[in-house]
Amino acid sequence: MNRTAFLIDGFNLYHSVKSASQDLGLQGAGTKWLDIHSLCRSYLHAIGNNAQVTGVFYFSALARHIEAFKPDVVKRHLRYTESLQATGVSVVLSRFKKKQILCDHCGQKIKRYEEKETDVALAVKLMEILITDQCDTAMLMTGDTDIVPAVRTAQSLFPQKTIGFLLPYKRHNQELAKLASLHIEIKKEAYTRHQFPDPFITPTGKSLNKPATW
Repeated sequence: MNRTAFLIDGFNLYHSVKSASQDLGLQGAGTKWLDIHSLCRSYLHAIGNNAQVTGVFYFSALARHIEAFKPDVVKRHLRYTESLQATGVSVVLSRFKKKQILCDHCGQKIKRYEEKETDVALAVKLMEILITDQCDTAMLMTGDTDIVPAVRTAQSLFPQKTIGFLLPYKRHNQELAKLASLHIEIKKEAYTRHQFPDPFITPTGKSLNKPATW
Protein backbone atom coordinates (compact mmCIF):
# COMPACT_ATOMS: atom_id res chain seq x y z
CA MET A 1 0.00 0.00 0.00
CA ASN A 2 1.22 3.48 -0.90
CA ARG A 3 0.33 5.60 2.15
CA THR A 4 -0.44 9.02 0.73
CA ALA A 5 -0.87 12.32 2.55
CA PHE A 6 -2.19 15.52 0.98
CA LEU A 7 -1.17 19.00 2.13
CA ILE A 8 -3.36 21.82 0.84
CA ASP A 9 -2.35 25.46 0.43
CA GLY A 10 -5.80 26.88 1.12
CA PHE A 11 -5.43 30.34 -0.40
CA ASN A 12 -3.61 29.09 -3.48
CA LEU A 13 -6.46 26.64 -4.02
CA TYR A 14 -9.08 29.31 -3.29
CA HIS A 15 -7.83 31.60 -6.06
CA SER A 16 -7.68 28.62 -8.41
CA VAL A 17 -11.29 27.73 -7.60
CA LYS A 18 -12.37 31.33 -8.26
CA SER A 19 -10.65 31.24 -11.64
CA ALA A 20 -12.35 27.96 -12.47
CA SER A 21 -15.79 29.34 -11.62
CA GLN A 22 -15.21 32.34 -13.91
CA ASP A 23 -13.80 30.28 -16.76
CA LEU A 24 -16.63 27.76 -16.53
CA GLY A 25 -19.14 30.60 -16.71
CA LEU A 26 -20.78 29.61 -13.44
CA GLN A 27 -22.93 32.35 -11.93
CA GLY A 28 -24.56 31.88 -8.57
CA ALA A 29 -23.34 28.29 -8.44
CA GLY A 30 -19.57 28.46 -8.30
CA THR A 31 -17.03 25.87 -7.20
CA LYS A 32 -16.02 27.21 -3.77
CA TRP A 33 -18.08 24.57 -1.88
CA LEU A 34 -15.29 22.12 -2.67
CA ASP A 35 -15.06 18.70 -1.06
CA ILE A 36 -11.27 18.54 -0.82
CA HIS A 37 -11.12 15.02 0.60
CA SER A 38 -13.15 13.71 -2.33
CA LEU A 39 -10.99 15.67 -4.78
CA CYS A 40 -7.81 14.18 -3.31
CA ARG A 41 -9.18 10.64 -3.43
CA SER A 42 -9.98 11.05 -7.10
CA TYR A 43 -6.24 11.25 -7.88
CA LEU A 44 -5.19 8.11 -6.03
CA HIS A 45 -5.24 6.07 -9.23
CA ALA A 46 -2.84 8.53 -10.86
CA ILE A 47 -0.48 8.39 -7.89
CA GLY A 48 -0.42 4.61 -8.22
CA ASN A 49 1.06 1.71 -6.26
CA ASN A 50 -2.28 1.10 -4.55
CA ALA A 51 -2.29 4.61 -3.07
CA GLN A 52 -4.49 5.10 -0.01
CA VAL A 53 -5.21 8.33 1.88
CA THR A 54 -3.54 8.53 5.28
CA GLY A 55 -4.19 12.21 5.91
CA VAL A 56 -5.47 15.42 4.34
CA PHE A 57 -4.22 18.69 5.84
CA TYR A 58 -5.69 22.08 4.93
CA PHE A 59 -3.77 25.28 5.71
CA SER A 60 -5.41 28.70 5.59
CA ALA A 61 -6.02 31.85 7.63
CA LEU A 62 -9.05 33.78 8.85
CA ALA A 63 -9.42 37.23 7.30
CA ARG A 64 -10.71 38.94 10.44
CA HIS A 65 -9.26 42.27 9.30
CA ILE A 66 -11.98 42.66 6.63
CA GLU A 67 -14.94 41.75 8.85
CA ALA A 68 -15.84 45.45 9.22
CA PHE A 69 -16.91 45.70 5.58
CA LYS A 70 -17.41 42.00 4.85
CA PRO A 71 -19.10 40.83 8.07
CA ASP A 72 -19.80 37.28 6.88
CA VAL A 73 -16.40 36.41 5.45
CA VAL A 74 -15.06 34.66 8.55
CA LYS A 75 -18.38 32.93 9.23
CA ARG A 76 -18.40 31.51 5.70
CA HIS A 77 -14.81 30.33 6.03
CA LEU A 78 -15.51 28.67 9.38
CA ARG A 79 -18.60 26.97 7.96
CA TYR A 80 -16.46 25.62 5.15
CA THR A 81 -13.70 24.40 7.44
CA GLU A 82 -16.33 22.70 9.60
CA SER A 83 -17.49 20.83 6.50
CA LEU A 84 -13.91 19.83 5.70
CA GLN A 85 -13.34 18.57 9.24
CA ALA A 86 -16.53 16.51 9.05
CA THR A 87 -14.96 14.56 6.15
CA GLY A 88 -11.71 13.91 8.03
CA VAL A 89 -9.62 16.86 6.84
CA SER A 90 -7.25 18.32 9.45
CA VAL A 91 -7.61 22.12 9.40
CA VAL A 92 -4.75 24.41 10.43
CA LEU A 93 -5.72 28.10 10.59
CA SER A 94 -3.17 30.89 10.82
CA ARG A 95 -3.57 34.68 10.83
CA PHE A 96 -3.11 37.91 8.94
CA LYS A 97 -0.62 40.42 10.30
CA LYS A 98 -0.78 44.17 9.78
CA LYS A 99 2.28 45.90 8.38
CA GLN A 100 3.07 49.35 7.08
CA ILE A 101 4.55 49.82 3.63
CA LEU A 102 5.45 52.81 1.49
CA CYS A 103 3.10 53.44 -1.40
CA ASP A 104 4.97 53.42 -4.70
CA HIS A 105 2.73 56.16 -6.07
CA CYS A 106 2.28 58.67 -3.24
CA GLY A 107 5.19 57.82 -0.94
CA GLN A 108 2.89 57.67 2.07
CA LYS A 109 2.82 54.86 4.62
CA ILE A 110 -0.19 52.60 4.14
CA LYS A 111 -1.47 49.57 6.03
CA ARG A 112 -1.46 46.15 4.45
CA TYR A 113 -2.33 42.77 5.85
CA GLU A 114 -0.27 39.70 4.99
CA GLU A 115 -1.11 36.08 5.52
CA LYS A 116 1.37 34.79 8.08
CA GLU A 117 2.55 31.32 9.14
CA THR A 118 0.59 29.32 6.58
CA ASP A 119 3.56 28.41 4.38
CA VAL A 120 5.67 27.62 7.41
CA ALA A 121 2.91 25.50 8.95
CA LEU A 122 2.60 23.49 5.74
CA ALA A 123 6.38 23.00 5.52
CA VAL A 124 6.58 21.92 9.18
CA LYS A 125 3.75 19.43 8.71
CA LEU A 126 5.51 18.00 5.65
CA MET A 127 8.65 17.36 7.71
CA GLU A 128 6.61 16.00 10.63
CA ILE A 129 4.77 13.37 8.60
CA LEU A 130 8.01 12.29 6.94
CA ILE A 131 10.02 12.11 10.18
CA THR A 132 7.26 10.13 11.90
CA ASP A 133 6.81 7.86 8.85
CA GLN A 134 3.12 8.67 8.40
CA CYS A 135 3.26 8.36 4.62
CA ASP A 136 5.14 6.96 1.65
CA THR A 137 3.98 9.77 -0.65
CA ALA A 138 3.26 13.40 0.20
CA MET A 139 1.23 15.35 -2.36
CA LEU A 140 1.32 19.14 -2.06
CA MET A 141 -1.67 20.97 -3.54
CA THR A 142 -0.10 24.33 -4.36
CA GLY A 143 1.45 26.32 -7.15
CA ASP A 144 3.46 28.53 -4.79
CA THR A 145 7.25 28.30 -5.01
CA ASP A 146 7.69 29.39 -1.38
CA ILE A 147 7.52 25.69 -0.52
CA VAL A 148 10.58 24.83 -2.67
CA PRO A 149 13.24 24.97 0.11
CA ALA A 150 11.20 22.64 2.31
CA VAL A 151 10.65 20.19 -0.54
CA ARG A 152 14.34 20.13 -1.46
CA THR A 153 15.29 19.48 2.15
CA ALA A 154 12.69 16.73 2.46
CA GLN A 155 13.91 15.09 -0.74
CA SER A 156 17.48 15.15 0.57
CA LEU A 157 16.61 13.71 3.98
CA PHE A 158 14.03 11.17 2.78
CA PRO A 159 15.08 9.98 -0.69
CA GLN A 160 12.96 6.85 -0.26
CA LYS A 161 9.77 8.95 -0.05
CA THR A 162 7.88 10.48 -2.97
CA ILE A 163 7.00 14.16 -2.78
CA GLY A 164 4.70 15.29 -5.55
CA PHE A 165 2.48 18.18 -6.54
CA LEU A 166 -1.20 18.47 -7.32
CA LEU A 167 -1.07 21.75 -9.21
CA PRO A 168 -4.33 23.70 -8.89
CA TYR A 169 -6.03 24.93 -12.05
CA LYS A 170 -4.22 27.97 -13.50
CA ARG A 171 -1.53 27.60 -10.83
CA HIS A 172 0.81 25.43 -12.90
CA ASN A 173 4.44 26.20 -12.12
CA GLN A 174 7.36 24.90 -14.15
CA GLU A 175 9.76 25.12 -11.21
CA LEU A 176 7.55 22.91 -9.09
CA ALA A 177 6.89 20.51 -11.95
CA LYS A 178 10.62 20.06 -12.52
CA LEU A 179 11.32 19.70 -8.81
CA ALA A 180 9.14 16.62 -8.32
CA SER A 181 9.07 13.30 -10.13
CA LEU A 182 5.28 13.29 -9.76
CA HIS A 183 3.11 16.25 -10.67
CA ILE A 184 -0.53 16.30 -11.70
CA GLU A 185 -2.49 19.28 -13.03
CA ILE A 186 -6.01 19.74 -11.72
CA LYS A 187 -8.50 20.58 -14.46
CA LYS A 188 -11.21 23.15 -13.80
CA GLU A 189 -13.93 20.55 -14.39
CA ALA A 190 -12.62 18.49 -11.47
CA TYR A 191 -13.83 21.15 -9.05
CA THR A 192 -17.40 20.81 -10.31
CA ARG A 193 -17.32 17.02 -9.79
CA HIS A 194 -16.29 17.28 -6.14
CA GLN A 195 -18.71 19.70 -4.52
CA PHE A 196 -20.36 19.17 -1.16
CA PRO A 197 -24.11 18.65 -1.37
CA ASP A 198 -26.23 21.63 -0.35
CA PRO A 199 -26.99 21.33 2.46
CA PHE A 200 -24.14 19.16 3.65
CA ILE A 201 -25.16 16.92 6.54
CA THR A 202 -22.28 16.10 8.87
CA PRO A 203 -21.91 12.66 10.51
CA THR A 204 -23.39 14.18 13.69
CA GLY A 205 -26.50 15.30 11.77
CA LYS A 206 -25.68 18.99 11.59
CA SER A 207 -26.83 20.76 8.43
CA LEU A 208 -24.37 23.15 6.78
CA ASN A 209 -25.68 25.27 3.92
CA LYS A 210 -23.54 26.46 1.05
CA PRO A 211 -23.05 30.26 1.29
CA ALA A 212 -25.30 32.06 -1.19
CA THR A 213 -22.40 33.76 -2.99
CA TRP A 214 -20.49 30.50 -3.46
